[in-house]
Amino acid sequence: MIETRIYVGLNDAVEKKQIFETDKYLRILREVCYAYRTPFSFDVLEGGYFHKNGDYTQETTLMLTLIDAKRETIDEIAKDLCVFFHQESVMITENPVRSYFVSESLQR
Repeated sequence: MIETRIYVGLNDAVEKKQIFETDKYLRILREVCYAYRTPFSFDVLEGGYFHKNGDYTQETTLMLTLIDAKRETIDEIAKDLCVFFHQESVMITENPVRSYFVSESLQR
């Protein structure tokens, strides 16, 4: 199985700052994943990076995790998030994972 993560910064590509509250971006993220009918999880991260010109930026980033999603679906979700969050780009990472489910029930 492949674990795919899509990292989406929340600073606007033009304004260079976060325009909306994080909760609004989370609602959009949920709606996008629901529209593609794909299971997902996400984390809200704080991070920073350097631009090619040396400028440093700190921002809130959403990390969307998808397990064994189709490449076409991943790319479409990434493109939608770029547009909806007004981003220049988003970063996608892929890693092989071993996953399994464990369940237990309490008997009364």
